[in-house]
Amino acid sequence: MTAYVEAVSELRPRMRRAIIMAQDLVMVLVAVALSLILSQSRLSFDAFSASGLACWVLIVLVAHLLFRTCGLYNTVWRFASTPDFFNILKGCGSLTVVLYLASLAFRFFFQPVAGLNERQFIVFFLVSFTIISAPRLYYRFLRDGASWRILRRAAGDASTKQALFIGRLSEADVIVRFIRTAQPSEYAISGIMATESDAPLGTQIQGVPVVALRPRLVEVLEDYVKGTESLDLLIFGQGVEREIEDYAELVRVARHSGIGVVQFSGLSELGQGGKLVLDAVEMETIMRRSAVATDTTRIGAFVGGKRVMVTGGAGSIGRVLVKRALELGAEAVLVADNSEFGIFQLDQLIDDGDRDRLTSRIVDVTDRPHMTRLVNEFKPAIIFHAAALKHVPLLEENWEAAIETNVFGTLACAEIAAECGVPQFLLISSDKAVDPTSVLGVTKRAAEQVVSSLHEAQAAASPPRAGAANGHAGAPGLRHSGTKFIAVRFGNVFGSNGSVATIFQAQIEAGGPVTITDRRMTRYFMTVAEAVDLVIMSAADAEQRQGADDYAIYMLDMGKPVPILEVAETMIRMAGKSPYTDIPIRFTGIRPGEKLHETLHAENEDVVKLDIAKIFGLRTGVIEWPRIEAALPALVAAMHDRDKAAALAILGGLYGAEEDIGGAREEAAPKTAGQVG
Repeated sequence: MTAYVEAVSELRPRMRRAIIMAQDLVMVLVAVALSLILSQSRLSFDAFSASGLACWVLIVLVAHLLFRTCGLYNTVWRFASTPDFFNILKGCGSLTVVLYLASLAFRFFFQPVAGLNERQFIVFFLVSFTIISAPRLYYRFLRDGASWRILRRAAGDASTKQALFIGRLSEADVIVRFIRTAQPSEYAISGIMATESDAPLGTQIQGVPVVALRPRLVEVLEDYVKGTESLDLLIFGQGVEREIEDYAELVRVARHSGIGVVQFSGLSELGQGGKLVLDAVEMETIMRRSAVATDTTRIGAFVGGKRVMVTGGAGSIGRVLVKRALELGAEAVLVADNSEFGIFQLDQLIDDGDRDRLTSRIVDVTDRPHMTRLVNEFKPAIIFHAAALKHVPLLEENWEAAIETNVFGTLACAEIAAECGVPQFLLISSDKAVDPTSVLGVTKRAAEQVVSSLHEAQAAASPPRAGAANGHAGAPGLRHSGTKFIAVRFGNVFGSNGSVATIFQAQIEAGGPVTITDRRMTRYFMTVAEAVDLVIMSAADAEQRQGADDYAIYMLDMGKPVPILEVAETMIRMAGKSPYTDIPIRFTGIRPGEKLHETLHAENEDVVKLDIAKIFGLRTGVIEWPRIEAALPALVAAMHDRDKAAALAILGGLYGAEEDIGGAREEAAPKTAGQVG
């Protein structure tokens, strides 16, 4: 029987359906014979006479018509459920009633038939339903039960991965059921480790045993991997990283034993093969930072149908901004980046269906004529300015490049946005801009001041005068365009290019040592996906604000700072190694420009809580545009003379310190943008 079911299941759909139809008709004839035999009926006519054979043919034709009408052949039986078996019940019942009425009519109009009464028809209904349902039930049993898995493995199908599931029982039920109905089946769940502490240990979900409960998950997993060599995969349920404290340790035990670790995130469409959507477990998940639920409706309404430009679009944050804008229904997205390879990598990440809405241009953001031409041609509704140099130690040596890109690049893009009438310009800023001690911090704070000053000037409907700075400032005659200028400040994005996560990963793969500047050092971390959604949300909020409630700078809630040493130790354990034993950790000392601890706002900045989760408004000192304009020629001269001290002194004046600007002593007296009531 098993061989027959398997052979039929391997046929083409049309051939398989034809065989099932023929099988059902044979079952009907068998049911007629069995009903007569079981009820010990003696018919008054010969079943093999001409009239008897005509009755058999008539029964077959009526049965086939009724079964088709009742939908018995419209079901894919490996996905069959209760309504499908109700169709069999309806078909057999209808056939019984039709045959009974036909016998009454024959008896009334032609001649009585001895040995035929209601008892035979009741037996016929029961027998026909049973034997027609039986092959289908057996097929479901083979597909759902252990018998099918044993059969497939015996047939030499070694591609099926044996997995343990860790999560809620309700989710386990869905996953196990889906895996068994999927064709082909890539996974087989061998056991369930329940995150509910009160789950019934030792019971089964769809035939799969519950092998562990909290808080003994790690202990049981260690015993499990020691006692079997056939476990291939550990599948975590959705949100498990926020539910259990042992999440990172479970990952470490699995990876140390050579077991793959993935996280369930949903189910694919059945028409696309019916597969689980399993995501790799990334480091940001291990850190268990509580992510904010994104208001997809609001950011979708903001981005949908708009033309979006992303400078630095091939970078870590920029590429996710590009992908997210496309996902949210942007009419078109323009990427401006000076990295050819970065743009190539971005192109590989974009789905084929979205590429017709994406345009990429290799351009330096400080190239004002080229950028002006791009903005005029593309006509974006918003510019996300993510282009920046941001490696702290490197920029201490390459300070001219930092000023050129982070300050003059931001200035050029912002002024071009105003000149071309772009409705909104958003600067991606950094926590390094708060009380800066590095070239990166000073340049990012200066960039914030440029944006804040333009924000104030445009909001007051008094256009900033574009000055001369040997071509670095804007073209003369800049007019008020109503462009909304804002900056969004946040901390480290986990896994971005050059972040500690990527550096540590490379060091671990090389066998160590993992280098940390200071064991006391902490940093704020956020996933890139969360940061991008909050940046877009900030832009959507700024679009609606006017007057006293308008903010030039938004700040993202980064949660609590994380010790860098903890990040390193966790990543080493994730790799199946032991910190200090398998992978040494070496402390190298703080590098130029680095802080032990970053902050998200200065003491003289007021943080305003908004009605949006994880986003705040900042009230901060703003340098008026004439003062910024006056500093630019002196900054250009300092760069020309390669005078780092003078350049940093000028930039210091742009965040409120007393510094020399162009050789003249000026007291920094920033304009206050307002106070929190």
